[in-house]
Amino acid sequence: MKKIGILFGQEDTFPNAFIERVNSKNIKGVQAEAVRIDVVQQNTALDYAVIIDRISQDVPFYRAALKNAASTGTAVINNPFWWSADEKFFNNCLAEKIGVPVPKTVLLPSHHRPDDTSEKSFRNLAFPTDWEYIFDHIGFPAYMKPYSGGGWKNVYKINDPGHLFATHAETGQLVMMLQEEIVFDHYFRNYCLGGDRVLVMPYEPRNPHHLRYQVDNPCTDKKLLKKVEELTIKLNKALGYDFNTVEFAVRDGIPYAIDFCNPAPDADRHSVGEENFEWIVENSATFAIERALAHKEGKMNLTWGDFMVESVQAKPVKRVVRKARTVSKNGAAGASANGTAKIVTKKTAAKKTASKTSAKKSTTKAKAGAKSKAGVTAKKNK
Repeated sequence: MKKIGILFGQEDTFPNAFIERVNSKNIKGVQAEAVRIDVVQQNTALDYAVIIDRISQDVPFYRAALKNAASTGTAVINNPFWWSADEKFFNNCLAEKIGVPVPKTVLLPSHHRPDDTSEKSFRNLAFPTDWEYIFDHIGFPAYMKPYSGGGWKNVYKINDPGHLFATHAETGQLVMMLQEEIVFDHYFRNYCLGGDRVLVMPYEPRNPHHLRYQVDNPCTDKKLLKKVEELTIKLNKALGYDFNTVEFAVRDGIPYAIDFCNPAPDADRHSVGEENFEWIVENSATFAIERALAHKEGKMNLTWGDFMVESVQAKPVKRVVRKARTVSKNGAAGASANGTAKIVTKKTAAKKTASKTSAKKSTTKAKAGAKSKAGVTAKKNK
């Protein structure tokens, strides 16, 4: 039996609907249920082929248990190792690297020093920060938000430098980032499941939470809709998320990725609406079944994004490091005066070997020629 579990907290509508939908498909050898965790023993598998994680971001005990389950073969969605390492500022860096437009963003040092640190802990940090450069680069109004986190917590609209300094002082030890404001014509919140199932949802973040999916002027530009779908897939494949939402603000026809680290995104029937809810339930159930059927006992069944895969597969240049040698005035060989090492590649080494062989041959040939010439001269003298 391939069991699919869903780990959740306070939400009700999605987890129950998900379990019912999976079981209603009557796939032989596949069953869904709410996850039950009792004793968590190291390197001991949980009895699940697949676990949909909806709560471990708030419960460290669950996060540790899911990492243990993943290491023993459970396909945890989303990958708990990557999710633990991921954060919004890095996401922006990666998005820019792969060609997805994002707002201009800078990282800010926390206003209060972290616990157990002192002034000496920050001797490498320039002080004061070059605020003038930051203000010129980002502009106002701007948004200040935590570099890691979600749920619209501690997000501030900043109007001017004075407002920034006053607000920054209230953030304590939080590491914040400052981001340019994108005044948008259209806004989307896109669900992405399995890396290729995409639901483009018109979204209005300025509305009250329960009304954000109700948009008066939904976009009908097919080319733009296709573009945000493609960018959604591109981001999720790079990050390796199987269950995520990506938000885009469209300014002058360009979709800017605003928020795309939501691996336990809102899926409540009362907020997303009945039509969106049905899509999420159906596609998540189908995807989970596919993962359960593809599950390999005791193997690594996690999804890793292109960024991680390419990093692991990268083949560095093979180098042989030797100390550089110089000849001193008295003719003795010694190490380089500055102590630096000389890097010799295989290609360079091959060239040197060939050069030495050629020189040796030339010397031997010259000696033979000289010997022959001397023999002829001696013969003549006789």
